[in-house]
Amino acid sequence: MEEKIKLYSQRAISIATYLGGPITAGILIRRNFLNLGKEKEGLISLIIGIVSTILLLWGIFQIPEEIIDKIPNALIPAIYTGIIYFIVEKMQGDILKKHKEEKNKFYSNWRATGIGVVIGIIMFGGIFAHAYYTPESKAIRAYESGIKKYRANEPEAIQFPDIQNSSIEECINFIEQTGIPTFRKNIEILNEISNIENIPEIYQKRVELLLEFENLRLEIFEITSKHLLDEISNLEYDDKITRINARINETIEKLNQLN
Repeated sequence: MEEKIKLYSQRAISIATYLGGPITAGILIRRNFLNLGKEKEGLISLIIGIVSTILLLWGIFQIPEEIIDKIPNALIPAIYTGIIYFIVEKMQGDILKKHKEEKNKFYSNWRATGIGVVIGIIMFGGIFAHAYYTPESKAIRAYESGIKKYRANEPEAIQFPDIQNSSIEECINFIEQTGIPTFRKNIEILNEISNIENIPEIYQKRVELLLEFENLRLEIFEITSKHLLDEISNLEYDDKITRINARINETIEKLNQLN
């Protein structure tokens, strides 16, 4: 080995790989092989890096968003960096060790880091752009915007007057003028969300359950209003409320299972 030859060390390749993905490793390993006069091995290394990156991105996009959000940010880079470490060890481990023993020069870790950062920005910037502008991502943003409106509308409907300190007329006025209109508005918002195109199935299921929940609460208010107006008996009222509350509890349990 000539003294003038520079190589990227195992450490430098690992740092760059963590920052820029497997394709960065392919580029640096290829440079090592080219500097050693091994063009064929360099080409193979680059191809492996490109294919590995494609497979990595494909795998990430297959993971549901609710699962990927729970994965620590450092875990996936740590996994593929560890794999690349062993690949480099197998392909160039002895070469790098001998290069170091003969006190030959290595490219600086800062150079490798810079390459990793640049490639990482390009690659992960592309991932972000793709994820942000896909039909599904647009649907999710529309869903989140609708849910925000729904939640903002929610507190007003549940501020029911204190029955013990309020007249029947005050309770009826709240139900008719605030409670029922608010629940109907919630149902309208949820119906708009359910009509969003390309919405993921789990989001659609959540909206369906929320619609069921709001309709049941609307039914409680409507029955309560009739009861306060003496349009239904205490016995009938208690029976209906008990059955509706049981269905509400079932719906809440299903919603909790989706979270």
